[in-house]
Amino acid sequence: MAVIDAHVHLYPPEVNRDPAGWAAAHGESHWAVMCARVRKSTGKPVQGFPSVDDLLEEMDVAGVEGAVLLGWYWETHDSCVRQNRFYEECVRAHPDRFSAFATVHAGAGVAALDEVRRARDNGLIGLGELSPHSQGVSVDDPCWLAVLTLAGDLELPVNLHVTDPLIGKYPGRVETPLVDFYQLAAQFPQVKFILAHWGGRLWREGGLLPENVWVDTAATPLLYDASIWAEGLGACRAERILWGTDYPLELYPKEPGKQTFPGLLDEAQARMPVDVLGANAARLLSLG
Repeated sequence: MAVIDAHVHLYPPEVNRDPAGWAAAHGESHWAVMCARVRKSTGKPVQGFPSVDDLLEEMDVAGVEGAVLLGWYWETHDSCVRQNRFYEECVRAHPDRFSAFATVHAGAGVAALDEVRRARDNGLIGLGELSPHSQGVSVDDPCWLAVLTLAGDLELPVNLHVTDPLIGKYPGRVETPLVDFYQLAAQFPQVKFILAHWGGRLWREGGLLPENVWVDTAATPLLYDASIWAEGLGACRAERILWGTDYPLELYPKEPGKQTFPGLLDEAQARMPVDVLGANAARLLSLG
């Protein structure tokens, strides 16, 4: 069975060359806080900025056959468009290794809807990682609802960023009320939602997950202790969990040099049914 990382981020070469400078020049201050800063405790970057070849090499070392490339909840429409074009290039160059989701800013209105259609027509298979809360868009904003309606019409799964309300403060943290995700799932039963980061333990808000909701395991070591694996498995059912890392985020800040993929894969293999490591994503996203 192929191992698939369902939550990976990559950035275009111009972003990698000077992340902070690029963010300042393009009005992406929130992304800069989240991704281009250094940790006060160590002075080291919170994440790396690998190339496509770097990612493929790390996947090969760890035995990860496929990666789902997720966008970011950018503050500008232009940044969304650039990310999507880059991902289209990645998928065309490596269709056997990568699939990708498109990103949009609902504040762009009709342009956002046009971008969804264009990205779909150019091989992208979902939307996300999106966060209307971080983009200053209300979850009942008509443009946001139109994006989700279109996602349903085009059968595009939607990955949403979720912040656990019980997780402490960190730079760039934005509240994402859990009730909003239950509301969206009920309002759009035709949309398959993937809630990132264990869905912020959504189950504590309303019990069992709605039938159109999955969760991924992105950033687990930064957010939770090892008990989250059993808790999440009991609350979500194995078929609703997708293994994801949040690569290239530094997931082990207290253990410099620890490899992301091998460490996370070993832990997931020890604690999760095998389908979580790839088969669930393959079924949900029609991969392979």
